Amino acid sequence: MVDKSAHYLMCKGGVYYFTRHVPNDLQRHYEKPRVVMCLKTRSRNSALKASHSLASKLDDFWLQMRIAEMDVPASNLLIRNKPKEAFTSCAPKLSDALEKYCRLKGTDRAEQFFKAAKRNVGYVIQHLGDRPLDVYSSSDAASFRDWLVKKHLSSSSIKRIFSTIRAVFTLTIQEEGLKCSNAFAKTFLPSDERPKRASISPEDIKRVQTICLEVGDERRLLVALISDTGMRLSEALGLVWDDIILDHKYPHINLIPHPWRPLKTVGSKRCIPLVGAAHEAIKIMHRQRTTSFLFNSYTDETGCKGNSCSAALNKWLKQHVPDAVIHSFRHSFRDRLRNAGVQSEMIDQLGGWSRQSVGQGYGNGYELNLLARSIASITEYFRN
Repeated sequence: MVDKSAHYLMCKGGVYYFTRHVPNDLQRHYEKPRVVMCLKTRSRNSALKASHSLASKLDDFWLQMRIAEMDVPASNLLIRNKPKEAFTSCAPKLSDALEKYCRLKGTDRAEQFFKAAKRNVGYVIQHLGDRPLDVYSSSDAASFRDWLVKKHLSSSSIKRIFSTIRAVFTLTIQEEGLKCSNAFAKTFLPSDERPKRASISPEDIKRVQTICLEVGDERRLLVALISDTGMRLSEALGLVWDDIILDHKYPHINLIPHPWRPLKTVGSKRCIPLVGAAHEAIKIMHRQRTTSFLFNSYTDETGCKGNSCSAALNKWLKQHVPDAVIHSFRHSFRDRLRNAGVQSEMIDQLGGWSRQSVGQGYGNGYELNLLARSIASITEYFRN
């Protein structure tokens, strides 16, 4: 029997219980219409103190539930298109998640990593607003995809943007222990219908190399260097003469990161033997050297002007190989090694490509003499 004068107490078998009726307007939130809790005491005084505290907490909780169900006061003054949930969510905003992502994932990363992350997340904020992560929905992600398509971005670009956004969401959800799902995780992305970038044919490579070595200016020597080393444009542009080892049985490039030019990945740090047109280009530049940088028109202590250099080289290259760009030499480099029968693990090491297995990370990799023999084989291969 409930003793109301004793503040919602009930005694059963000498043990006191707290019991209280759930208000009618809140009963839909409960499985039963009455709250019953064992106080685990036979002392009436202790039970009274506990019941007062429980009753007070319930009153406060029920008040919060009623307020939460009320319409937001002055909701007509809120910014349009901003979900009401954004004002009540406790999850971090997307901009805060981006800051955490850059801080945790950005160690030893190149500046391009931060630029790409800020640009890609900025697209979401521009289209959908800077909301808490749990407020974005799968329909928002689909709307964002359609918005990117209307901007005439390629499918590969859209996939890269979504890859960054998904990574930002996933990291913060895991780090913060959020109960929400990643709204961008399962968004359908269209396939890229653009043709795959073609390699440059052996005949065109030899023809372009001949022109480059005959002209012998900075841009053409840069093309010749890339053609027989497979380096990325930024990797070549950032070279200094301390990176070039000519006085060696196997002349080579010691490709390492610099403050003005970090490398794309950890695996990009490597030794690249100098053979063929690349070796000839280095010897010409060595005779012409004036500064510590190989390509001082595009590189100094503040950074590399990769975009302007790429535009200039691509414009010139199209006059000789219409369908090619400077990065096509890197595609061709892999094809040439593959056709010469070089093992894929050695190809990955020479080009600084991602490892395909855990085992590739064991040991120090192939020795320089074997690397030199493999690259030399492609110059011999294309003479035949």
